[in-house]
Amino acid sequence: MTSISSPGRGTSASPGGLRGSLGPGAIIFMVVAAAAPLTVIGGSAPIAMLIGNGAGFPAMFVVSAVVLLLFSVGLSAMSRHVPKAGAFFTYIGYGLGRPLGLGAAYLALLTYTTVQVAVYGFLGAALRRSVLDIGGPDLPWYAYALTVVAVVGTLGYRHIEFSSKVLGPLLIAEVGIVLLLGLVVVARGGAEGLSAQPFTPHLALSGSPGLGLMMALAGFIGFEATAIFRDEARDPARTIPRATYGAVISIGLFYTFGTWALVMAWGPDRVLDEAAQDPGGLIVRTAQEYLGTVGAVAINVLLLTSLFACVLSFHNVIARYQHSMGATNVLPGALARVHGRHSSPYLSSAVQTVTAATLIAVFALCGLDPELEVFTWFSGVASLGVALLMALTCAAVLVYFARTRADTRLWHTRIAPALGVVGLTVAAGLIVLNFRTLIGGSATLSTVLLLITFACPLAGIAQAYALRRGNRGVYDGMTDAIAA
Repeated sequence: MTSISSPGRGTSASPGGLRGSLGPGAIIFMVVAAAAPLTVIGGSAPIAMLIGNGAGFPAMFVVSAVVLLLFSVGLSAMSRHVPKAGAFFTYIGYGLGRPLGLGAAYLALLTYTTVQVAVYGFLGAALRRSVLDIGGPDLPWYAYALTVVAVVGTLGYRHIEFSSKVLGPLLIAEVGIVLLLGLVVVARGGAEGLSAQPFTPHLALSGSPGLGLMMALAGFIGFEATAIFRDEARDPARTIPRATYGAVISIGLFYTFGTWALVMAWGPDRVLDEAAQDPGGLIVRTAQEYLGTVGAVAINVLLLTSLFACVLSFHNVIARYQHSMGATNVLPGALARVHGRHSSPYLSSAVQTVTAATLIAVFALCGLDPELEVFTWFSGVASLGVALLMALTCAAVLVYFARTRADTRLWHTRIAPALGVVGLTVAAGLIVLNFRTLIGGSATLSTVLLLITFACPLAGIAQAYALRRGNRGVYDGMTDAIAA
């Protein structure tokens, strides 16, 4: 590794240079925090019950976890043979070629940027309400969102282990309060007695199970980013697979138990009526009922910290995607600079901070509602993007091992990835079919957002072919990060 330092700046221009000793636990903290578990239980789940399959929604987390474990088998197998950070676009490039790899890189940037901005909108609105509730000033949502962007940017500039230390206590607290609430619901026997009704075919397939499955899959966004931290992991060949499986299993069990407890707290026959009154407030009302006022206040505060942990984690993921792309000069090479003291992709982090702030400013100038428009629209884009990326990754695993024979284990390189392709392709199809409903019913808006989603990877593919014709050196150099 060649290091180029600027005197007095403490930085390195090496295209590599990220280093650390993160173990499976620290990486799981990072990616589970990105999934924002309390936000999913308290925010997304009530909405999913209303527009999806009602009291049967907890079963969709079981289905999602199974599909994503199949995806994880291939991802983990490939991570042992592709010693590069980059996750989606790296593996797709190695399996399906440089053009599709670069297309996937742009789709990944769109996916994570849209989900991060969506959460910034939701967090800005939530902070505004919380401040008003305690008698504070009535500031616009974007003022709070931009403040959080600045805090996240400061943390992202530091070493990744500093962020994991911030995320760890927040994640433990939000998981702890949901588990406590669930245990109290179990101890009191719920509202109508405890049962496995949410997992019966009668409830699981009621209403619109396709929408329920779509929203359940969206709750897992972020777990697959374990591979992006490869360069900062301790013994990555073992750490990354363990972290990937651990993240899927942890998130799946937590979501399933948390939403089941939410249904039991009100009863399968009553929970939809309670959710319809105020979906966003259902978790707080549940805490008030079972944990008292102190519990309700704690849940409300931890919802805010959950959202903060989410945007911080996605900031770190996006910064590392840009860093990997900058290292191959498909994005400006300056994005590959690494801080000499913090060992962080500090310039890439700064660019991500500016990007998020700019988008929030644009949405504010356009007068968009932070929850009904910013959060809803861009969560839909992110859900579709991640389903497409996972399906392509499974296909890349199949092609890579069929071509190289580097791993001949049938389950790991053939059966599980093939089942993953089927499951994730079905999920992507369901998202497209229900996209208009997901983003509020506008056919024009639905078409525009879908076009943007598919145009991004096409732009990356076009750039790859342009580089092959006009800058063969850069095109061949993409081998280092996104192709075999």
